[in-house]
Amino acid sequence: MYNNYYQKYSGYNQQYIRPRIFSGAVKNIIIANLAVFLFMTLFQSERFFLYYFGLMPQLVWGRGFVWQLFTYLFIHGSFGHIFMNMFVLWMFGSEIENAWGKKEFYRFYFITGVGSGLITLLLSLNSTIPVVGASGAVYAILVAFAMMYPNRLIYFYFLIPIKAKYFVLIMGVITFFSSFSQGSGGISHLTHLGGIIIGYLYLNKRNLASKIRFRMPHISIKNPFNNFIRKVDKKSEHPDTNIHGTDQTMREELDRLLDKINKTGYESLGESERQNLTLIGKYFADKDKMRN
Repeated sequence: MYNNYYQKYSGYNQQYIRPRIFSGAVKNIIIANLAVFLFMTLFQSERFFLYYFGLMPQLVWGRGFVWQLFTYLFIHGSFGHIFMNMFVLWMFGSEIENAWGKKEFYRFYFITGVGSGLITLLLSLNSTIPVVGASGAVYAILVAFAMMYPNRLIYFYFLIPIKAKYFVLIMGVITFFSSFSQGSGGISHLTHLGGIIIGYLYLNKRNLASKIRFRMPHISIKNPFNNFIRKVDKKSEHPDTNIHGTDQTMREELDRLLDKINKTGYESLGESERQNLTLIGKYFADKDKMRN
């Protein structure tokens, strides 16, 4: 699934962002957020919603309000707050949903939203200030867009054209240093930073897992019952259980190399990576010939 993030739109080189008409997951999320905001405003129930559904670390740790990790994504403190979050969600999320599909977009949105809230909880254990808004998930969407369409132009403050990859990098640096400052004007920079981190890790989890497994030393554990098993099951073509593990490791390295080629081209591979690509490809080709 995750290999297709970059393969599906490898030839999609439009220079500017082209947001789509409201549809699918993006439309449903925006409607849900607007409905909650209108209800809060019309019935003047902001305090109630902030206390029970905003993300307040002290209540989560002290009273078990764990649902706040999810519900805080639908609470916004002002019209400007919800307008900006929903505008960015529509502007960048529509195209991502079109590439991934509705189900995968929902999964990414809520995993990164809840994950950024969890980071906020861990780094502000006794805080009584409620954190609200979809900003964590929205920042994760910006990261996803920059990774999928790094050279698309974004107009910073609607005036300055800047490529998506540099825009997200600048936002990440600003958010990182802002998270250390006091009196951030009611903005939870920790949540923004958490969205950036969780979004990046989510999109790279397969590559990260492959790198860790490939670089870990292989430990061979002999099974004392192997000889007995071989005698009973003489029809087995591969009695050595280590063969499967070796194949899995090489397949994961092959996936990593192909992902890198899809992202940055064959020229980005180092000499050792090119040799590994050739050797692993030849290994599986010879194995397929033997089976046939």
